[in-house]
This record gives sequence, C-alpha cells and structure tokens, in this order.
Amino acid sequence: MASSAMKLELLWFILIFIWVPSSSSQTLVLPLTHSISKEQFNSTHNLLKSTSTRSAVRFHHQRQRHRHHQVSLPLSPGSDYTLSFTLGSGPAQAHPITLYMDTGSDLVWFPCAPFECILCEGKPSPGPSRPPNITRAHAVSCQSPACSAAHSSTSSSDLCAMARCPLDAIETSDCSSSACPPFYYAYGDGSLIANLYRHTLSMSSLVLKNFTFGCAHTTLGEPTGVAGFGRGLLSFPAQLATFSPQLGNRFSYCLVSHSFDGDRIRRPSPLILGRRDGGDEHGEFVYTSLLRNPKHPYFYSVGLAGISVGKRDIPAPEILRKVDATGSGGVVVDSGTTFTMLPASLYNSVVAEFDRRVGRIHKRASEVEGKTGLGPCYYLDTVAQVPAVTLRFAGNDSSVVLPRRNYFYEFLYGEDGATTKRRVGCMMLMNGGDDSELSGGPGATLGNYQQQGFEVIYDLEKQRVGFARRQCALLWDSLNREKN
Repeated sequence: MASSAMKLELLWFILIFIWVPSSSSQTLVLPLTHSISKEQFNSTHNLLKSTSTRSAVRFHHQRQRHRHHQVSLPLSPGSDYTLSFTLGSGPAQAHPITLYMDTGSDLVWFPCAPFECILCEGKPSPGPSRPPNITRAHAVSCQSPACSAAHSSTSSSDLCAMARCPLDAIETSDCSSSACPPFYYAYGDGSLIANLYRHTLSMSSLVLKNFTFGCAHTTLGEPTGVAGFGRGLLSFPAQLATFSPQLGNRFSYCLVSHSFDGDRIRRPSPLILGRRDGGDEHGEFVYTSLLRNPKHPYFYSVGLAGISVGKRDIPAPEILRKVDATGSGGVVVDSGTTFTMLPASLYNSVVAEFDRRVGRIHKRASEVEGKTGLGPCYYLDTVAQVPAVTLRFAGNDSSVVLPRRNYFYEFLYGEDGATTKRRVGCMMLMNGGDDSELSGGPGATLGNYQQQGFEVIYDLEKQRVGFARRQCALLWDSLNREKN
C-alpha cells in the first residue's frame, strides 16, 4: 500500500462521480422499502419461524466464513429492506435495479443477463424480472485494485495470468485490455459466480460514473443481489467517499416499525447519505466506538458491556466487550439480520430474569415457542406487564433503552385453519449458541428488528455508531419536505 506503484494504481482506481445536489449540499435521502408482501401474513407464527431460522443461519455463517468467501448470507423477503437505483445512462440504456441493503456485506452485486438461478423456484424477487445486459466494454481490468479486492487481495500479476494476459504484458503492467477473472462467493445455503464491471449508477439526484459492481450470471438459491454498505473497498459508502467524503463517510437509516403488520409496510424508511443539518445539534445520539476486526474488517463491530432487564444489570461475557487478534468477539450492528443473536450465557441470564418477572403473571406458551423459534412466549389473558430492556455498550459508557415493541411482540396465535385465536407475546431476542463455539467471528449481532424506531448513524470518519429515538415515518416526511 505504501509503495509508489500501488499509490499510482489506487489513484487510477479512484472513480469519477457526478453529483447533482438537492437543496442540501451535504445530504442525500433515499427510500428503503421493506420486503414483506401482504401474502406473507396468512400465518404470523410461520413468518416468525422462517425469520428466526434465517437470523440464526446468517449469524452462524458470519462466524464461519473466510475472507475469500466474504459475501453475506443472502437476505430473505419478510425480514429485510431494499434499495433501488438505475443502472446505465440515457432513457434507452437505463435499467432499474432493486437490491437488499446490507451493512454486513462489502460488495454491490446483482444478476445480469444471461442469468441462471439454481434452486430459486418459489423465491420472490423484489427487483425487475429482466436482469440488465452488461457489455464487455464495461469490464474491470485484471490490473485494477478493484479486481484484487474482489479476489481477496490476490496480486494483479496472478489475476492477469488467470485472464491469459501474455507474460511480457504482465511484466510491463500492460494488461489493461484483459478483463478481471470471474470470482466465486459462497454463503450459508448458496453461492454465486460473478464478473466485475463498471457502469453509471443513478439514485435520485446522485449520478455515479464508473461505479464498480459484481455481475452474477449464475447463482444458487438467490435471485436478488445485495447493496453492500460494509467497510470494504468495493462497498457503496467506500466508493461514494472517493468522490464526496461528506456523503460517503457518514450515513444513517431509520427503520419504520412494522412489527410484522402488513398494513404498516407501505411507508418507506429513510436512508440518509451524508451529514444532515440539525441531525444531532441537540446531542440526541448515543454513540459507541467501532471496534477493528482483523479477520472480518468489513463488519461494524461494537462492544457490549451488558443488558439491563428492569433494574437488574446483567454483565456481558468478555467476548462481547472487545474483538481479539483472531477476530473473535464484539457485536455486529447488522441491517441484514432480523433478530438480535446473543451468546447462550447472556441470553439465558436475560431470559431467566425476564421470565422471573413476566412468568409469575402470565403462563408460558411452550407450543408457540416451538412454532416461532422465539422465546420465552406467554399467553396474554390480561394486559402484558414486561420489564424494560436496556443495551449497555462498552464504548463511551453509553446505553440505549429499547422500545417495548422492539423486544416483546404480541400477536394472535392459532393453528393453521383454527377458528379461534389466543393473544400471545414473545421476547424477540435469540440464543446464538454456546459461548465456547463463538471463536473466529462475532460474539453477537444487533438485528434490524431491535433497530426499528431509531436513527442509526454510521460515522466512519470518527469511527463510531450512534442511536437516536425517532418516529421514522415522520422523519421521512420531514426530510422530503425540506428537499422540496
């Protein structure tokens, strides 16, 4: 990185962007759309079961994956948020693209024609049915640092040899006409092969020329791509920052509280790129420092000191307070995981205290726990009385009090086809497994369900994450009024 040759190469890699500013020169607001469809609300407990299973699989895969197979577990409709943009320039070439927005991934990729999705029958796709056709003229060179990043820092000489560039051209760094070789990414229940391309990408008033992305022609089990907002070189914020640090070095989102209610998914959740005027002028945000993870540098990891249930403080195990030299530990703030995953020791202590308070009033609903994958659950024949839950972060000695709906969900439960249903409530935190099995990756994940109703800010310049309570639907309305 320090060599002059690498510096010249990185300068060559810097992307050319055009930004058409809106009323605020430091901010761009984009809509995030929740991926739940009305058809998925036929059975709440089935939706909860599929979502809790997906959260668990993603969490365990995050701990096991290696850097050269870095892509996040594909996200699933019913739990996640999508971002739309236009690929190409001019009306004849423009093509709409819809991707899952994911802070746990550091690559932007999507299906391209010709496209084959293996074992994708019955999987809904939020994007357009026709994938774009990208010509070879937009291919990234094997000499590009972007190509090396996609191939886990493999040297450009090796990559150009794979691209069949002649030896004399490799020795003289004259392989610019040789395309970056295809790369393979694997995840928990699928995989993909993609090529690296550059093209114009447009979002609202923002136009990015020569934006780098992965073009997948074959995937296994995933018909939809991902907009990676992680900390890697090819992520959306990193590429945006090469043009405009005030846009790329700081972003936030505010997830509208849907609570698995089909009537509440119509309102967009604001994604805010850049520094919003007045966004924190009154010190509303509670900040905690980001931790560096040497094995998983693309994660937004923070330290957790403990969780309070009511007035009882439950200390977190040491693995959650910091990240060690092997990449073990910390809590990943993840927009792509639905439910928060905790190590068994902390989860069991939280459940014991929660049940001690709630279980003496409400009867445990063990059948519901088995049907949803969540717990503890209770039959609510009277108004539910649940204690407050507070996350106590290690960085800056900061605390975040969760709204009740972020950790205790009430719904009507009945077997499929049942004519009568009974009101129940479940705690929405999950057991991530035995502490001894959490080496080599994150110790816990803060899921997007627990982030609802907060503006969550990623301040990459000051290396911190912040939380502020918001009415996200009203925030979206007010930001659009300011723009207009």
